[in-house]
Amino acid sequence: MPTQNNYISQQAYKRIISHLKERKVYQEKDQVNWDMFLSRLELNFHNLFSLLFELYQTRDDFFYHLEELCLSLWAAYKKRPAYLKKHDRNREKKPTWYQSADSIAAVCYLDRYAGTIEKFNSKIPYLEELSINILHLMPLFETPESENDGGYAISNYRKTNPEIGSIQDLKSLIKNLRKSNISLALDFVFNHTANNHKWAKKAQAGESKYKDFYFIFPDRTMPDQYEQSLREIFPEESPGNFTHLPKTDEWVWTTFNTFQWDLNFSNPAVFNAILGEMFFIANLGVEILRMDAVPFIWKQLGTNSENLPQVHTLLKAFNIAAKIVAPSLTFISEAIVHPDEVNAYISEEKCKLSYNPLLMATSWEALATRETKLIQKSIESYYNINSSCSWINYVRCHDDIGWTFSDENAWQVGINPWGHRKFLNEFYTGSFPGSFAKGVSFQANPKTGDQRICGSCASLAGLEKAINEEGKEEEEIALKRIELLYSLAITSKGIPLIYLGDELATLNDTTYLNDPNTKNDSRWTHRPYFNEQEFENKNNKETHAGKTYSKINKLINFRKETPILVDGELSVINTGKKSLLALKRTLDSTNVITIYNFSETPQTLNKAFFNLHIGNGKIEDSYSKILVESTYTIKPYQFTMFNLIN
Repeated sequence: MPTQNNYISQQAYKRIISHLKERKVYQEKDQVNWDMFLSRLELNFHNLFSLLFELYQTRDDFFYHLEELCLSLWAAYKKRPAYLKKHDRNREKKPTWYQSADSIAAVCYLDRYAGTIEKFNSKIPYLEELSINILHLMPLFETPESENDGGYAISNYRKTNPEIGSIQDLKSLIKNLRKSNISLALDFVFNHTANNHKWAKKAQAGESKYKDFYFIFPDRTMPDQYEQSLREIFPEESPGNFTHLPKTDEWVWTTFNTFQWDLNFSNPAVFNAILGEMFFIANLGVEILRMDAVPFIWKQLGTNSENLPQVHTLLKAFNIAAKIVAPSLTFISEAIVHPDEVNAYISEEKCKLSYNPLLMATSWEALATRETKLIQKSIESYYNINSSCSWINYVRCHDDIGWTFSDENAWQVGINPWGHRKFLNEFYTGSFPGSFAKGVSFQANPKTGDQRICGSCASLAGLEKAINEEGKEEEEIALKRIELLYSLAITSKGIPLIYLGDELATLNDTTYLNDPNTKNDSRWTHRPYFNEQEFENKNNKETHAGKTYSKINKLINFRKETPILVDGELSVINTGKKSLLALKRTLDSTNVITIYNFSETPQTLNKAFFNLHIGNGKIEDSYSKILVESTYTIKPYQFTMFNLIN
């Protein structure tokens, strides 16, 4: 940064600290905390100032909001419990704690899985049995009673939905999870609030301060100009990007749904206010925040208002603020966009963790085509990221499957991306001849041809169709597909994420069609309720639940016993077999190869292939404990790992 700005930053720091002391923001009993806070603030102030100056330097009130921010940071630090401050110090000693073979994540809707926060405590032993140490619970906070986008329309960041319990219940659950070495992840929905949030209510009442928290326009002039370059996210339910407010005859920016009002981060008061909400959540003991809808948090006329440079600046500022108040807080980026843009969010100074939508989408693509050329090209192009960061690898999530592979990658391997996405949508809705899938269309846009897919892992992998239409043999093949998909997620470099229910082969849930609040959102087909019968069958290997549970448990244990899967450098190997995906892991002088067969056809490789890539000597499939002779046949939908043995 130029010397002049260094000087401005230094003077601003001195002035702000002097003002805070004059305002007597701390008492004698706070001295130890104040001194520690000052040491953290001083260490990080210049970087924070630089980022915020980049965003807000043209505003006359910049320095006022900067001082208010520092006051807010102090208030959050002072309220942070002592046990969390101790935890912060421990995490600072090992900042990449999540890069462990023992790191296994799970995700679910708490209300559907347990009913209430208090009752969820009874599920902790099961999470321990599954070796889970990161738990992501879908949004718990207060929302509108009717439509709320599955909890992603927040009415109050400081109050849980009354139906599931209280903030005190949540604090108790977090402490119990921590006793079992399970870190809690929650969504931080910061692109928008619900239209009944107190800020939105004050805006609707005409308070100018809070009208500036959102994008509110007196007529369609500006919305029409913005719309020329914006895409529709939910064209079926909520077309366009602006919603009319009948009471005031105004228009408000609503990227997702009419009841979700986008926040105006070009206003520094919004940045300060949302940070306050973030630290309230962090001070409950939440250790990981999934930064929801990251690409959309900055708007600019004449652009698509996605992935703009200011988004990255804001993320860096959030990160610096966390270093001051809650250094153990870790961010996950949620960006279902072009792979180049996904990777741009992953760094130590932005988000250390990222969901891996590309691996998820191309896994399903390979399963449909029985060819791995696109997933190979995608891994080669995008998988390797900053060594201190990690992917979260998942087969399914609470949202839809969007075919987010790179068009460039598709063309490079001879695939027309537009036609291929159309084929994949037809395949996974079951309309393509020979499809095994029972999925549901989501947000089809006839103007653009865009469409996404919903469905549980088991139903998309063919189990539902096999049960209802085909028979036992096809049921077994469908179970192998589930195992294959999870073998890739669990043994790939990164943190595997289990959507709870998948490990018990849970099928689509059509009961959402009976509820007026969910019937228009097909994502509810794969947001399952806890199934007591499947849970009771988890140890019965004669059942679908038991077979799947035992296989996923075996994969988890294998990962925990094989650190090279996590620590080794990853590269793609061409086997010459179109249905095989082969990944080489190298750690020091050790090489192993994991192979995944994405077809119902056996695939045979010569021993010379393994010698070439691993080394000469005895080679074993260490997952199945079988020696490689002159050839080795990989069975339909089988996962294997090969290494040299003495």
